[in-house]
Amino acid sequence: MTDCIFCKIVAGSIPAKVVYEDDLVIAFHDIAPKADTHLLVIPKEHVVNLDDLRAEHGNLMQHLLFSIPKIAQQQQLDGYRTITNTGEGGGQEVFHMHFHILAGAKLPGF
Repeated sequence: MTDCIFCKIVAGSIPAKVVYEDDLVIAFHDIAPKADTHLLVIPKEHVVNLDDLRAEHGNLMQHLLFSIPKIAQQQQLDGYRTITNTGEGGGQEVFHMHFHILAGAKLPGF
């Protein structure tokens, strides 16, 4: 997806403050943080959101979900909140699946 900002980050054509990367996922700081720590964890493969998942994404999702605590530990987070938004009505603004890791004293309420 050439117009997807997250795909451009994966391709290296848009800079990001990357904190973790492997063959399947990349994690970086959100440019408009909503908490003291606000990271985004995305699959390198373009998947729109949870509604776009297919059976063949099983290994990717397992890997992504297991990466989140590893990233939190590397960032020395003492607890964190994980959020993903699905669809415009769910608050999704970038239509490339991503998980927010939020931590710190100023966590937004629900």
